[in-house]
Amino acid sequence: MDQHLDLFLNYLIVEKGLSSNTIEAYSRDTARYLDSLSKNGVAAVQEARPVHVVAFIGTLQEMGVGPRSRARALSAVKMFHRFLMVEGYSESDPTSIIDAPKIVAKLPSVLTGREVEMLLAAPDGQDSADLRDRAMLELLYATGLRVSELVSLKLRDVNLAAGYLLTMGKGNKERLVPIGETARKAVDEYISACHMNDQQFLFISRLGKRMTRQAFWNILKKRAREAGLMKTISPHTLRHSFATHLLENGADLRSVQIMLGHADLSTTQIYTHVTRERLKRLHQEHHPRG
Repeated sequence: MDQHLDLFLNYLIVEKGLSSNTIEAYSRDTARYLDSLSKNGVAAVQEARPVHVVAFIGTLQEMGVGPRSRARALSAVKMFHRFLMVEGYSESDPTSIIDAPKIVAKLPSVLTGREVEMLLAAPDGQDSADLRDRAMLELLYATGLRVSELVSLKLRDVNLAAGYLLTMGKGNKERLVPIGETARKAVDEYISACHMNDQQFLFISRLGKRMTRQAFWNILKKRAREAGLMKTISPHTLRHSFATHLLENGADLRSVQIMLGHADLSTTQIYTHVTRERLKRLHQEHHPRG
């Protein structure tokens, strides 16, 4: 069964072009599934039946794995069995009659406009750390990039004169994202004062190396504390705020989808729920008969 797993992972890399994080998750989920089959006396993956798939998902639930992670695991198993059929390794798909569980979408946490201003104003000095952190925060809020996209930016990917940057998103899909004037100014100040000619990546750690996701996460938490924000903030909070504030100010859903790099419009539609909930809350708080 390990041979089939290796072939499947190679298919995900070469044919599907999935991100390394997605491939790692699918690898882990599929390996768990194969281990479950083995423990249930299934000698070959071709012998798997729907009852074995259901038993695997049930085991994950007993282990305390959340509904979203269980849905992802089932998605991996479904893709694995479809791959085996398409490639001729199996004649049946035991997952074909198993539907993915419905997951209630959790509304993302967003910052208010005032909270964003407080956060962006936290690195207010002129030393290299302040200039870099201000540029990263301004750019993240101005573009809605994922943190992985932010730290992967190379100097050549950013065209400040044109006001655009080029980023590689999920599935190795490139997209152009506009940069606002405030973010352009912050990035320009950082590059002019701090960047060395031999550095390939845009954002560099204090050790002169490429910024990591974890390092940026720590910087964000530090700046949030300095700003006096009591909310729990992650890099994705700024991405959520970017999308929500665009929609609140009249941007159309399709344009926001393109800027976020969502393959499916339904993924972007979660932000329409956020804006509706916020409007409802504001109405209740401020209307005399709310």
